[in-house]
Amino acid sequence: MNRITSLLGIRYPIIQGGMVWCSGWRLASAVSNAGGLGLIGAGSMHPDTLREHIRKCNAATKLPFGVNIPLMYPQIEEIMNIVVEEGVKIVFTSAGNPKTWTGWLKERGITVVHVVSSSRFAVKCEEAGVDAVVAEGFEAGGHNGREETTTFCLIPAVREATTLPLIAAGGVGTGEGVLAAMVLGAEGVQIGTRFALTEESSASSVFKDYCLSLREGDTKLLLKKLAPTRLVKNAFREAVEKAEDSGASAEDLRTLLGRGRAKKGIYEGDLEEGELEIGQVSAIISRRQSVAEVMNELVAAYQRAAKKDYLF
Repeated sequence: MNRITSLLGIRYPIIQGGMVWCSGWRLASAVSNAGGLGLIGAGSMHPDTLREHIRKCNAATKLPFGVNIPLMYPQIEEIMNIVVEEGVKIVFTSAGNPKTWTGWLKERGITVVHVVSSSRFAVKCEEAGVDAVVAEGFEAGGHNGREETTTFCLIPAVREATTLPLIAAGGVGTGEGVLAAMVLGAEGVQIGTRFALTEESSASSVFKDYCLSLREGDTKLLLKKLAPTRLVKNAFREAVEKAEDSGASAEDLRTLLGRGRAKKGIYEGDLEEGELEIGQVSAIISRRQSVAEVMNELVAAYQRAAKKDYLF
């Protein structure tokens, strides 16, 4: 065991990212049942939907699971109260100031982990009293930090800046990648893309199959005037690139983005006009698997890699 497995009460230091339109109770419970930590993604759920998913997850696993909550969520107080009322013991927060809710959650016996994209924000997390941090490099899918720091550079920097238990994210999708993250100073990993494309993910099958066909360079970080977002090539992304190349303002991009575009792409499978978000590691994933198969592969590959003799 290490600090992450001890803190979260899990067998393997592997956390499933709480991704919008992918991370419902089926995915979260499957990851927890396989020895990792499953996270329900509150960012794409109405409060009542979140409550339903928490209850179904509780029925599907007796092992620890958590909820990922973007702090910019418009009904944040209601969401936080639901988490407490339903007895959730682990909350991952992101996209906001950790000082706002960390104390409130910890007073109610909840373990708090915050996602950061820089060592500077990791230090702020330690000051805010969080229990651990996720340091996410810009290889990750979805929303990213403005620093555009890769995971390979970010993890050592965060490790040097803070004493908190550290989870690496962004570009991790293999057992070898897990080992590399540990060597760099992480004590666990958060994996999004690989789990988003599993059978248990609530994403559209059309979206999954398209992402499984992607190659290097098929994702790109755009919408930097709003929130930097890694997008898959399609008609909507082309429209975004054209707008940005012509000097579109943040308001212009907000109008182009509109409402519900991520749901249209990821959940409904509109491959042309939807906002398709996935990480760079999709380029090395080519087949759909169950969560159990993914977890078994990750652990076996990690163990093989750890036993190898390297040059020095």
